[in-house]
Amino acid sequence: MALPTRLQPYWPLFKRLHRLLTLLAGLVFRRTSFLFGDRGVPTRATETSVETARREPGTVTVHHGGPAETIHRSAVTGTPADHWVFTGGRDATVPARYTLEIAGGRITGDFGATTTPKKRLDYQTSGYFGLSSWREHPVFLRPTLGTVEHVPGTVLSLTTRGAAANYYHFMYDAIARYGVFEESLAGTQIDAVIVPHATRYQKQLLELAGIEGPWLQPRANHTFTADRLLVPSTPNQALDAPRSAVSWLRKRLPATGNGDTPRRLFVTRGNKPGTRRYVEEAALRPWLEKNEFVVVDPGTLSVQQQIDHFAGAEIVVGPHGAGLTNITFCPPGAKVLELFAASYVHLGLRNIAEATDCIDYQYLTAEGDHPAGKPMLGIYDDVSIPPERVIETIRSMIGRPG
Repeated sequence: MALPTRLQPYWPLFKRLHRLLTLLAGLVFRRTSFLFGDRGVPTRATETSVETARREPGTVTVHHGGPAETIHRSAVTGTPADHWVFTGGRDATVPARYTLEIAGGRITGDFGATTTPKKRLDYQTSGYFGLSSWREHPVFLRPTLGTVEHVPGTVLSLTTRGAAANYYHFMYDAIARYGVFEESLAGTQIDAVIVPHATRYQKQLLELAGIEGPWLQPRANHTFTADRLLVPSTPNQALDAPRSAVSWLRKRLPATGNGDTPRRLFVTRGNKPGTRRYVEEAALRPWLEKNEFVVVDPGTLSVQQQIDHFAGAEIVVGPHGAGLTNITFCPPGAKVLELFAASYVHLGLRNIAEATDCIDYQYLTAEGDHPAGKPMLGIYDDVSIPPERVIETIRSMIGRPG
């Protein structure tokens, strides 16, 4: 959830305090866990699911899926050229895919902490943002796992950090993981799915992807237990958008073929300050309209309409944001221009474009210096770039005057 505008400049401080409080609370709550019986927090952790299965062979099983993916990305065109965020993110290795099975397993919170009946946290399937170790995991912020609800039968969990309130994370960290489950446990019948479904787009994506319920809503201070808990691995944990995930989404969520959609899209984030909006959007609009661009707010469209719009686009322009996740569905030859503040340049959407093998991606960053290697903490900073720079870049991409 976004911080109020007046508090956004202090986000880096809040993040550091959150990690420190979790670390300190965990030192106490792990030692007092025995006082709360099965509701007590995990007392130990393992870094990998394979290690979890090795430590608890009678309870935990790893069902292997697809192989590890080694990624070597091409150089990116953009301004300023060779931005350090993009040059530093050209190579990655995504671990092999699998589904973790735990007899009597537990899933806690909307961040999806996976634990065993012996109070072991499986850190590999419980990842969270910006942690340096499992001891900083937010599951340790409270003395217990909260309300515990038992669900009989075989239960699949697709919840994880960010998926409860963000379109990008829901698509890549929840929906795409259903593909991991299918390849590692093909034909397995499930009795319920733990997955966020409170919003319209979440319900629509679940239905379009053919993920049948009943769906169980994860929430803070609540834990689900199951006779047989299944947790697919999280290939997008480092926002790598591996080809396996991108390909699965493109096939699973096809466009309707409706050709009555605009060919040129400008994806807006509105005009509220402190939301990563493009500040000069109003000044750019006359040129956009003259050159047949349509300003689109993905949040006002159904998921199928979003897929159809992007599947029919020849060029997409917009500030960095979750709405651009839909470039996943762009056709071969499509061009994408992503706009950034100098204080927050992000690899996630470029990685999607690279994985499609068919999108010409470029970036344009606002003026300003940000030291190479220093964390990009301006998450909510608005994007301010003179319209002339945006127009010049678009012209170079489409190869026409305008």
